[in-house]
Amino acid sequence: MKNICLLGSTGYIGINSLEVIKGNPDRYRIVALGAGRNIDLLLDQIKEFTPRFAAVINADLAKELKIRLNNMTDTEVLYGMGGYMEIATLSDVNMTIVAMTGSSGLLPTFSAITTGKDIALANKETLVVAGSLLMEESKRGGVNIFPIDSEHSAIQQSIQGHRREDLRRIILTGSGGPFKDFPIERLSKVTPKEALRHPKWRMGRKISIDSATLLNKGVEAIEAKWLFNVEMDQIEILLHPQSIIHSMVEYMDGSIIAQLAIPDMRIPISYALSYPRHLKGELPSLDLSAIERLSFEKPDKERFRCLELSLAAGKIGESMPAVLNGANEIAVNAFLEGKIGFLEIPQIIEKTMDKHQTFPINSIDQAIEADQWAQSRAKKVLERMVGKS
Repeated sequence: MKNICLLGSTGYIGINSLEVIKGNPDRYRIVALGAGRNIDLLLDQIKEFTPRFAAVINADLAKELKIRLNNMTDTEVLYGMGGYMEIATLSDVNMTIVAMTGSSGLLPTFSAITTGKDIALANKETLVVAGSLLMEESKRGGVNIFPIDSEHSAIQQSIQGHRREDLRRIILTGSGGPFKDFPIERLSKVTPKEALRHPKWRMGRKISIDSATLLNKGVEAIEAKWLFNVEMDQIEILLHPQSIIHSMVEYMDGSIIAQLAIPDMRIPISYALSYPRHLKGELPSLDLSAIERLSFEKPDKERFRCLELSLAAGKIGESMPAVLNGANEIAVNAFLEGKIGFLEIPQIIEKTMDKHQTFPINSIDQAIEADQWAQSRAKKVLERMVGKS
């Protein structure tokens, strides 16, 4: 029996994680749930899974949740970053699933690693902001980090049973998002509603925009660098609109190993929780005879400027990936609020990166400092941009 703390329980990954856990009651038990503001859904989850602890974003929501629970369970309610860190490090937790969005997942993830918890990681920003620190700490404590991303799960499955020194390159695939074939002149006029309409995956708001800009593919390359101990130059990105091959690994002799599956996040979630086993699920098999073709193409660098910026940040290293992440959070939020256009997202990121003097990330405090500097700088860029419009 694996005791689990789930951070981000009311988001898309969290909901699907609970589906996997519910389907395997003899293997997994929810000990703690962490959510943000959606206490309606959290309340239902608490009633169903009866965790010992639950955490929400602030004291007011914690008070409201306690009132609505009305002693129907023994669940203790905590709040804030301290609450998230506390439930992530509970003594009887074996694994912490990190499905929080943004850099808010950094401290709980690091705390869980330092207390010996295995991590099932769906939060991209954590490895981008402080990848070297997290990987060093996980090695020091003998902690496993299992990726929930479909791409990194595919890579993990494709390297099983192979010598790491035989690896030549990793091929990350991506659907290309909703604007892969849009005329470039139309991109300046796309709306948040259009950008949120991903052709293959149902995801949260921020990751949907990151998928539309293709920044997420560059970020996934940075993640792959840390997770699989490769150089950025060993990672190639190909657009694969069918979303059937979730990534590939090429070896020195030219052999390429790929992982194929229907596009459903419950598959990588299940593998992260059950590694190295593939547990029986209720999803349909992939019907290869029904697929007319599998196509691949290189991403258009002019169309997807955010991809180029994120790959550049990964190559520069040190504090620059954290700056990329912080600036992107501000830019994406501004786009979702209708303050800027789609093509102004990379402009904010690039202007923020251009002003940054990189420094080594040797502590969590330094990682947070870089992220906060980037958010502050990006807000100034945004204010000037909005003021001119």
